[in-house]
Amino acid sequence: MRSIRIPPRPSLLVDLQRELAESDPSPRKIARIIGNDVGMSGALLKLANSPFFSAARKAKSVEQAINFLGVSQCAALLTGLLARQAIEGDEAHLNQFWEMSSQRAQAVVFASRKLSIAPPDISHTFGLFCDIGVPLLMNRFPDYADTFAMASEDSERCFTTIEDARHSTNHAAIGCLLARNWGLSPDVSWAILLHHDYRVLDDPATDDAVRSLVALSVLAEKGIQRYHGNADSVEWDKGGERACRHLALSPDETADLLDELHETLHNER
Repeated sequence: MRSIRIPPRPSLLVDLQRELAESDPSPRKIARIIGNDVGMSGALLKLANSPFFSAARKAKSVEQAINFLGVSQCAALLTGLLARQAIEGDEAHLNQFWEMSSQRAQAVVFASRKLSIAPPDISHTFGLFCDIGVPLLMNRFPDYADTFAMASEDSERCFTTIEDARHSTNHAAIGCLLARNWGLSPDVSWAILLHHDYRVLDDPATDDAVRSLVALSVLAEKGIQRYHGNADSVEWDKGGERACRHLALSPDETADLLDELHETLHNER
């Protein structure tokens, strides 16, 4: 793990988190922090006004976006944008990675809202950062793409077990380390670390909020695979039953939720 470069926490994120730690965070101060980066301001406005997040009103300024969405949700969106800037690698592969990560974040938020489980900002951050260790391992190990493909198709072994065997670390551990270094929520950090270890879904010793995020990630993965035309999902086969049990979803309720998620992802195109 020491040989893998973890991007340092961006200074803009440090300033933002410092203001968020105040007893009454000021949207105006947060807007001023974000406004110091013109590119970030524009990207945040574009995201805030996207069909997934916007209501009937359109935000015309960063401060309006913060007031419409709330400081926590805007902070989550900004953290994701900063991650895009911080992660290096092949542009084509990164674009594909961020597209999938964005879909996962949307799917986790959708399911968490429907089931009234986790705050939207926590769900969004977890979904977006869930696999953040993947491009970092791609940069470190020339053969990691082979490992990723192998693990993605293995129906028996845990994804991270295969990574550990080949590289003595895995994307969940690296992602957890980045999340901690960046000052993200402990629930997000732990859920990233455990999101392929479906045994925790039956473990009452694991915090319920963490288990819920892990369960939502399994549901999101199934929905995303279906959206891309894949009837089967290896991760769903491994953890789907446990995830539904933890979320108290019957087979019919699960099918209905996946139908709604598919329609939502389709409308986002």
